Formats: sequence, structure tokens, C-alpha cells
Amino acid sequence: MIMPDRKKMSLDTLKTVRLLLLDVDGVLTDGTILYPGNGEEIKVFCVKDGLGIRMLLRAEIGVGIVTGRASTALKRRCAELGISPVYENVAEKDLVLEKIVKQTGITPPRIAFMGDDLPDIPLMKRVGTPIAVADAHPAVIKAAKIVTTARGGKGAVREICEQIITAQGLWEKAAGTPLGS
Repeated sequence: MIMPDRKKMSLDTLKTVRLLLLDVDGVLTDGTILYPGNGEEIKVFCVKDGLGIRMLLRAEIGVGIVTGRASTALKRRCAELGISPVYENVAEKDLVLEKIVKQTGITPPRIAFMGDDLPDIPLMKRVGTPIAVADAHPAVIKAAKIVTTARGGKGAVREICEQIITAQGLWEKAAGTPLGS
């Protein structure tokens, strides 16, 4: 959901987004991490979010990751979906923004970042479109221009992908079918 007092500004901002950056735990997942005992960790990703990411990429809008943790599961998911750039083990997320700008050629006003917890706020403050998932920390919600109705790991990424695609009139390119068909 776009916060009522910020609605017009946010819709205008979504029209200019060229890169969506995502946190992982709490955004692409519900924040649960399982350790089955074999040294690996298990993360659960939402298939609907994956389709939203693929649609955004089809519409030629980039998708990247900036996360404080690294995992084999994340590497596999990013490879499956074609997500790049991917920055893992990032303690101060805002400090990778210059690298991302240099790598992609996309300036901060045209970048959106979706987060859920306190380490996400510094990067949210430096991009054009800061986004929070519905179950984000209250301070993250306060820092956001847009707050999804869906919770992290439960379709929040799909929701924002569709909002970006719709705002930019790219539905047919992204989905291969007209909206409402």
C-alpha cells in the first residue's frame, strides 16, 4: 500500500525506477532460517515473488540484492532468477550504493530499495524510492515512501514489482499479456 500522504509522489517515483534492490531475510523470505544439522542453512522463498522478479527483468528493469548475510540458498535463487548485482555480507548497506551506481549506470533517484529492519534504513535514505514490507520495523516503515500490504516472504516483492510495471505501462512486455486478460 502506498501511504496516503505520499501517494502521488510515490506513484511518480515508481515511474522512474530502473533498478529494484532487495534485502533478503525479511523481504525475500519471512525471516526464518533453518539449520538442519548438515552445515547448510535453509531459506524459504515465495514463488510469487520469483515470478514478479522475472516479470520486472522482462520489462528491462534491473533487480539486485543487498543483504547482511550470505548463503548458498540465496546464490542459487539469484542464479535461477537472473538477479544481478548481488552484494552479500554487507554490514553497512548504504556504502555499496556507489559500487552499484558504477556497475549499473543507474543513479540513486532511479533506484528503489526494499527493506524490513534497522540495517536497511541508511540505504533507504539514499535511494529515490525506499520501500518497506508490511511487517517491517516501525522505523523502517517511517523511512519508506511505500509500504506493501503483503508481509516479507509472502508476496511483498511481487506486489511492488507489479506496481512498478503498472506505473510504467509495461504490463504486456512484462507478463506477455494485457492487464486483466
